[in-house]
Amino acid sequence: MQVWNLLRKVSLNFLVAPSSSLLEEVLSVVMLEDGVVSETYGRIMEEDKSKVKYIKQTTVILKEQYNGDIPSSISELLKLPGVGPKMSHLIMKIAWNNVSASVSVDTHVHRIVNRLKWVRKETKNPEESRQALEEWMPRELWSRTNWLLVGFGQQTCLPVNPRCAGCLNRDICPSAKNNLRKTNPGLPPSSLHQPCQQQQ
Repeated sequence: MQVWNLLRKVSLNFLVAPSSSLLEEVLSVVMLEDGVVSETYGRIMEEDKSKVKYIKQTTVILKEQYNGDIPSSISELLKLPGVGPKMSHLIMKIAWNNVSASVSVDTHVHRIVNRLKWVRKETKNPEESRQALEEWMPRELWSRTNWLLVGFGQQTCLPVNPRCAGCLNRDICPSAKNNLRKTNPGLPPSSLHQPCQQQQ
């Protein structure tokens, strides 16, 4: 439990005020005995144990190749184990305050932008969605997109059985109108355009 509390404290502090001493603290904790780290991360990430391996590998790489710092380019970040386009763009924003890098698109954002028809044609993966969004979305909105849509995708616009009836976006969402027709076949068409009531 001590390791987890220290990791949590250091991680939160690092996001607020990055410094090499905090990174050193994180690295020293992660480099503890394999059993302690594996046990701690195993409890946190039971579903994806490969993250433990990626974290260990990344800490070694950061220490040896980047002098304990975080790479400052997308291409270098993508070389780190387990870091994909979405995470590299988030890191560029958080660590380097570089929003010109790109929109951060994960599975939630990918799903939502397709449901809302924010892309000209349906995209097959988050990377295609990112490219399609960047064609029309003003650059000053790029850094907010992921933060705004991920929670919405986890709570309301679910991958299976989205909660369209209680969604405040249902009047502008083509998918919501289709889902409401499917789940409520007797619903009059005019009710699909009525403002939804707040659920108690």
